[in-house]
Amino acid sequence: MTTFRLALWLSTVVLSAIALIPSAPARAADPLGTWYTADKDSQVRITNCGGALCGALVWLKEPNDPATGRPKTDKNNADASKQSRPLLGIPIVLAMKPSGTPDQWSGNVYNASDGKTYTGSFTLTGPNTAELKGCVMSIICKTQTWTRAN
Repeated sequence: MTTFRLALWLSTVVLSAIALIPSAPARAADPLGTWYTADKDSQVRITNCGGALCGALVWLKEPNDPATGRPKTDKNNADASKQSRPLLGIPIVLAMKPSGTPDQWSGNVYNASDGKTYTGSFTLTGPNTAELKGCVMSIICKTQTWTRAN
């Protein structure tokens, strides 16, 4: 056998052996952790709450109300009894359960800007990116792209 044929045969054997090595199963991205919201002026920490995803506001770029100098409150909440609670710590992602679509959870999302709760979803789009969607009557939806903070 010539040197060229031997090298060709050897490379074919090696490549065939590599192809037979079982690959590791694909690992789903982990949604847990702290995420910057779309405009990067706040962070939400996503945690596991009984098999669902929950997320609370943990950081604000501007934590104090410029008008009062005091910590911002949930002043737009439709429930008057919650309007004086601090924004930091309020739940944003509300018990989202696996949707059946890989890397997607469905449930509700609270929007502190207007004080309303919407149906929505949290979808991982990469290891460090996710989309949070909120919908009115499942027809009119708004989606934000979040990025992992840590």
